[in-house]
Amino acid sequence: MLAQNTASSAAALIGRRRTLFHSAAKAAAVLGLALMALQPSAAAAQQTYVVGSDRGGYLHDRLIELKNLQQNGVRVEIRGKVCYSTCTMFLGLPGACVDPATTFGFHGPSRGGRRLTQEKFDYFSRVMAGYYPAPLKSWFMAEGRNRISGVHKIKGSEIIRMGVPACRNA
Repeated sequence: MLAQNTASSAAALIGRRRTLFHSAAKAAAVLGLALMALQPSAAAAQQTYVVGSDRGGYLHDRLIELKNLQQNGVRVEIRGKVCYSTCTMFLGLPGACVDPATTFGFHGPSRGGRRLTQEKFDYFSRVMAGYYPAPLKSWFMAEGRNRISGVHKIKGSEIIRMGVPACRNA
């Protein structure tokens, strides 16, 4: 009887260990898949986001979009007829390219077309300019940001001369 109880206890212990082992193996597999999902994959790095005509939007929203594109290694091609306001910030992403025919429109930061305090104006101007190549950044900080209503228009061909590559087949 004692041998029988010991054998059944041993079998139960082995069964529990097997269950624990399989549960641990499943947890490790799920964790591995989750970690893979968090890492930018080779496929994501090959993705291209084509910007069509884009008249801009809220700075906060654009910053989130830019961060997501950059974290996932998505290449950006600006190919639309126009790229105004916060759309121009795509120029600062690694590997971004432009169509020479696209018209870019620049203006300074505002709150719905109303001037900001000088402190906020300077701060948000620097945030925006941080996404531009050096020659464009200098121009924007000296001149471009001072227009609040309307936009300064610059052709993609000029942006290319400032250091942003032209898109292939553009």
